[in-house]
Amino acid sequence: MDEKDHEIIQMLQGSFPLESEPYRVIGDKLWLDEVSVISRIARMIQGGAIRYLGPFFDSRKLGYQGCLAAIQVAPEQVDKVAAVLDQFSEITHNYLRDGKPNMWFTVIAPSLERRAEIFSAIKEAAGIDEIMVFPSKKFFKVKVDLD
Repeated sequence: MDEKDHEIIQMLQGSFPLESEPYRVIGDKLWLDEVSVISRIARMIQGGAIRYLGPFFDSRKLGYQGCLAAIQVAPEQVDKVAAVLDQFSEITHNYLRDGKPNMWFTVIAPSLERRAEIFSAIKEAAGIDEIMVFPSKKFFKVKVDLD
């Protein structure tokens, strides 16, 4: 990565232009053409320097219902259950932890009814008896701009 790549990343993180042609605007500020900006971003994504490029929304303001959930999964069933969780776009991530319960995941669904449907489908497909649900009490959003 060169200095222009670093400048592009800084703009993507902190001052992404809300314009119809945002990559042209970035290019204009960095003395690059739009195609060069897009090509550099594509290269950084392919190389792993950029893992995600897209918006983050406050799901609560959009009426979504989010929560942390946890289940107990036998070690030999972890891959199977993770594959079940991965089928739902409403599950933003899942991970293993020591102790009981050992598999945790977050759900952001458009309604409580949809969230209940997801939990029911998980129970059926994964053979899970109980899903522990921990609704958000306080919302934390940490903004990090990386150099």
